[in-house]
Amino acid sequence: MFFPYGDDNPHTTRPFVNYALIGICVVVFLWEVSTGEKGQQAITYIFGLIPAHLFGTSVPAPGLPAIAPWMTIFTSMFLHGGWMHLIGNMVYLWIFGDNIEHSLGHVRYLVFYLICGIAAAFAQSISAPTSEVPMVGASGAISGILGAYLVLHPRANIKVFVFMIIITTINLPAYIVLGGWFVMQLLSSAQVNAGEAGVAFLAHIGGFVAGAVLIFFFRPKSVRVFQPAHSRAFAVERRPYRRGSVPDAGSRRGPWG
Repeated sequence: MFFPYGDDNPHTTRPFVNYALIGICVVVFLWEVSTGEKGQQAITYIFGLIPAHLFGTSVPAPGLPAIAPWMTIFTSMFLHGGWMHLIGNMVYLWIFGDNIEHSLGHVRYLVFYLICGIAAAFAQSISAPTSEVPMVGASGAISGILGAYLVLHPRANIKVFVFMIIITTINLPAYIVLGGWFVMQLLSSAQVNAGEAGVAFLAHIGGFVAGAVLIFFFRPKSVRVFQPAHSRAFAVERRPYRRGSVPDAGSRRGPWG
């Protein structure tokens, strides 16, 4: 079992937009939780993306306020279904988003992020246009960031915790971490029905492909694709586990540093 917590890519600009996206998602989730179980369910059905509403094959249930279906493409990107859903998405956005923002610039990065989210939403919705299961989460847009990162930094080393008998920190190339992640999405998508509740694997795939393609058009000419690594791949640092201690992240750029 492994868990990514940073990478080896330096950047000289402060990723204000990335910070803002993370902050908005966290604040919105805290608002969701504050409304209680019934409130969270109502929020999901009002602001989540429901394909059947988007394509007009059904209408919202009476008694609930409704917003324009096209607006839920955007509102759904900032909702999450639980703490683990939120934390997993925000860690990946923290690790990979800052480098893409550095490459694109603040405004262009925000536009890129939203377009990837739109592509992800349609990839999932078109596959099940009559589904009335709401889709929520930033993972589609973040998948676009992962696709862009793989194109720009395929040999960048991702710092991951490996949990076995001891806790080991290892540098894994992005093409292994992100390429493996994408293959898992493909395999998982073949085993589920897109119209049923669960993980929106097709949104992940659609966002990832959109990001990998769009980065060629969004990147300034000065930003190269397929950039080299900045550290040695597969470098290992073993860390013995002690009850009650917290392992040092070993990087200023991890989600806790």
